[in-house]
Amino acid sequence: MRDTITEAIGSFVKERMRRGGFRTRWDDPLVGFADAADPLFARLKTAVRPSHAMPRDLLAGARTVIAWFLPFSRDIVFSNREGRLASREWAVAYIDTNRLITEINEHLAEVLRERGFHAAVTPPTHNFDKEQLMSDWSHKHVAYIAGLGTFGMHHLLITDRGCCGRLGSMVTDAVIEPSERAEGEYCLAKYNNSCRLCMRNCVVGALSDDGFDRHACYALLLENATLHEKEGLADVCGKCSSVVPCSFENPVKALIQRKG
Repeated sequence: MRDTITEAIGSFVKERMRRGGFRTRWDDPLVGFADAADPLFARLKTAVRPSHAMPRDLLAGARTVIAWFLPFSRDIVFSNREGRLASREWAVAYIDTNRLITEINEHLAEVLRERGFHAAVTPPTHNFDKEQLMSDWSHKHVAYIAGLGTFGMHHLLITDRGCCGRLGSMVTDAVIEPSERAEGEYCLAKYNNSCRLCMRNCVVGALSDDGFDRHACYALLLENATLHEKEGLADVCGKCSSVVPCSFENPVKALIQRKG
């Protein structure tokens, strides 16, 4: 079933790009799986917020959580390197990818239904508390539990294909073997204290060793949303992740391979 789901997501993304209708291009997705009974889900009530949902809150009889990462093509990331505000390409990628994730949700749910299983989906974004700026279903934390990567100093998930992209997830009652959890650190700052580029790139100083000022960050996201409102809802920024060592890869793995 793992191969079936992974292939279903990968082939769907390629087919949607082939058919057109998107201005964005994506590299091959990463897919991970977690046991819905993994005790780390309960820890999200502390790590994220007390009201964070458990898989069985979304689907009675949940057995597996599926998470996927859709990496942006390199040109999108490089377009967002300069300037204070997000590039048009980055804003469009955000809008397009949210739409693609919604379509993946529908497609994957149908794939599972055809095999006799149920699925529960959540929207890719805009399902968060507007005061605390936190969600009751954090795709990035779910993706961590599903083995897709570890967190960087920018509070984004760094995968083997970097951090520039979007995450989606789904709960199903199909029993699927869990992925191995990511080992060690993928963030160079956490690994050997050699990088703080994400902090330097943050134009509002929301990132520091002491934490993350999500309200300062969100204020800039809204500024970008106003700038790009003709494209759609694009409350984005991405400066912290654009053209840094973890943009396209796990930089710790790359460092170890170079030394090896």
